[in-house]
Amino acid sequence: MAEQKATNITWHDHAVPRADREKLNGHKGLVIWFTGLSACGKSTIANELDYKLYAAGRRTYLLDGDNVRHGLNKNLGFSAEDRAENIRRIGEVAKLFTEAGSIAITAFISPYRKDRDAVRAILEPGRFVEIFVDTPIEVCEKRDPKGLYAKARAGQIKGFTGIDDPYEAPEKAELVLDNSGAKTPGQLADDVIAYLEKSGAFSI
Repeated sequence: MAEQKATNITWHDHAVPRADREKLNGHKGLVIWFTGLSACGKSTIANELDYKLYAAGRRTYLLDGDNVRHGLNKNLGFSAEDRAENIRRIGEVAKLFTEAGSIAITAFISPYRKDRDAVRAILEPGRFVEIFVDTPIEVCEKRDPKGLYAKARAGQIKGFTGIDDPYEAPEKAELVLDNSGAKTPGQLADDVIAYLEKSGAFSI
């Protein structure tokens, strides 16, 4: 939990509450949190999901790990402390989307269980949907679109998740996706939508 440093501040209630925004949008505000190793396919699946939900008239926005580090989190590196702050900030931004009655889709390695759990804790029950893209590291290394695993193996990158820094898989993710190749990213996105509909996650 980040320390509260600001003083002399007051919470202001909004004239338009979240319930009214959700009624306008026709669905609940949610955080759909994709986690998994680098090159596991989480960003690709998240993009497919974002497009499919948008096409179905859902209010969504995709927060991608690399994109966020170009702006909001460009001052953060990859130490354990910076990773934690990276996820904390994204969690707070995603929460704001839920307050607007929108669906925030995130795609972050987010390797530490406690950091993901901290995001879950700031949201009401049922508003955080953790999706573990469970792709074997051998498959991730074979894909390696950015060449990061090769650099990590060569010692050119330090603290790389799955090589010399840990990845803590979720213990109770709402959904686990096997992205080793049996299904396309689009089919996996359909699996996510099927889960959300069956679980009543959209319902207001």
